[in-house]
Amino acid sequence: MRKNTFSKISFLLLATVIMWVKTYIVYKTSFDIKIENFTQEFILFINPLSFLLIIFGLGLFMKEKTRIRWVIGTSVLMTIILIANMIFYRFYNDFLTIPVLFQASNMGDLGSSITELIQPVDLLMFIDIAFLIWISRKPFFSKTAIMTRKEKTAYFLMAAAVFFFNLGLAEAERPQLLTRSFDREMLVKNIGAYNFHIYDALLQSKTSAQRALADSNNLVEIENYLNANSKEPNEALHGVAEGRNVFIISLESFQSFVINNELNGQEITPFLNDFINESYYFENFYHQTGQGKTSDSEFLLENSLYPLGRGSVFFTNANNEYHATPEILKEFGYYTAVFHANNRTFWNRDIMYNTLGYDRFFDITDFEVNEENSVGWGLKDVSFFEQSVELLKDVPQPFYTKYITLTNHFPFELEEEDKFIDEFDSNDGVVNRYFPTVRYTDEAVKVFIEKLKEAGLYENSVIIMYGDHYGISENHNTAMAQFLEKEEITPYDTVQLQRVPFIVHIPGITDQDPKVFSEVTGQIDLKPTILNLLGIDASDDIEFGTDVFSEDRLPFVVLRDGSFITDEILYTRGVCYDVQTGEPAEDANACEPYMEKAKNELDYSDEIIYGDLLRFFEADAKVDSDQLTP
Repeated sequence: MRKNTFSKISFLLLATVIMWVKTYIVYKTSFDIKIENFTQEFILFINPLSFLLIIFGLGLFMKEKTRIRWVIGTSVLMTIILIANMIFYRFYNDFLTIPVLFQASNMGDLGSSITELIQPVDLLMFIDIAFLIWISRKPFFSKTAIMTRKEKTAYFLMAAAVFFFNLGLAEAERPQLLTRSFDREMLVKNIGAYNFHIYDALLQSKTSAQRALADSNNLVEIENYLNANSKEPNEALHGVAEGRNVFIISLESFQSFVINNELNGQEITPFLNDFINESYYFENFYHQTGQGKTSDSEFLLENSLYPLGRGSVFFTNANNEYHATPEILKEFGYYTAVFHANNRTFWNRDIMYNTLGYDRFFDITDFEVNEENSVGWGLKDVSFFEQSVELLKDVPQPFYTKYITLTNHFPFELEEEDKFIDEFDSNDGVVNRYFPTVRYTDEAVKVFIEKLKEAGLYENSVIIMYGDHYGISENHNTAMAQFLEKEEITPYDTVQLQRVPFIVHIPGITDQDPKVFSEVTGQIDLKPTILNLLGIDASDDIEFGTDVFSEDRLPFVVLRDGSFITDEILYTRGVCYDVQTGEPAEDANACEPYMEKAKNELDYSDEIIYGDLLRFFEADAKVDSDQLTP
């Protein structure tokens, strides 16, 4: 383009360069995007440019004053998008997607969590907007000449050339980039945050149409895959807990690194450490949640399907047909209930619990909540468990009940009188506060078990506890490295930190012969494990998990971001690691045999959910003994 052409679009180009530089600065300061070589750094640097050239370039079709307003208004919008992603990333270590925006009803309940995430420095993001408004009033910029058709064509050809140059480099660096929609960091690193949101919108329109186009034939390939990979559950433990009451305890933000660990010479989880010595404990059990966090862990528990890579199934597909654990157990005389002292609409639970087949949801209205017994997100765990046992008096037996704790929730607030352990000493307040709230939840679980014994509900029970998702994100790696006495937290370490506690306690059985299992397992395995312990044969069901006690199970767990773990290798962010050493595997191809399996499992599960394919499926769960009676 000629010199006089540049003068016609000088304000537009100035705004483009400013937003380009600002976006790159945000990439480097607010997102933990892993860069492995110069090419990746260059791609990260140029990827905002094509979108910004095009979006600002639309102003070329407008009159002078309207063009300036368009440029400034677009700058404001792009800045808001950046800030929204920054705030979301500070806790979730992830980027916003359209399904997450559908969860906006959750925001009103976030309270102190949002306050913790918003920082005064965020206001600096608008300094360039003020500068653009000021400079737009200068004569040189306020009078912009109209461009000819040839000049506009040349401009957009240049923008298109930048886009395809960027995409070509990205595809060369990461082949089949656009097929990995679950790896948002990879997408943002290669095509940019703005283009990612457009790509996300295209995915949303595609998935919205999947249900209308689906039919029973879509399920055949998936059933064949699951049948070919199914493993027999453990026969010796089949029905060992038959007819017992079931207590499922979802431990909020509980990670395994606190188990059997100390802070300042004090046990972080003294009760659980002792309880594990009377139970079956899985030390390599991983959470597999995505953007739905606790709701995703519930979805995994009840369905043995993977959560979605974008948003929460509880919001996006709450009206689907499922064959969930509560629905199955009701067929065998179980009463099913959830206890959670939060608003019933949070995570759309009031709708989803009906879909899953629960008989009763004890929500915040069923509990007495006041200033003395609440903190942070609401009712303290000790009071929650005490009141829950009282509410159980009206619940028919046998029952299947789920308890979702609250106190150990970001930003991990706790009053001094409830701190059984001191905070950690680092420069990171979130990590420091995490340990007292973990310790408090540990004490609350102790109270719950004692109350069950007092109420005569303990002996005839099976108690299952699991961590729902991580509590400390990668944004706090420096403090975590300090606590774990490591020089740094590597991507390998990050995956290992996704391990959460999984405890199976059956009074009269596990306390006689407790065991610690090292097999690799995950939340996807909860449903088949529970059903087998209760003596229910659901072998013809659609499940991606396997009974954790199965003698021929494949030691394989895939996380929602595409990472996977076996007993020998761990794959994450394009690198294959040796599990024993934590270093890149000597055989760089060691992970390849599992890559297709990991992708298939995530894709097939997504297809089931987006297509609502279980409406075409009829399962036939069976129990080996006489029908149970409530």
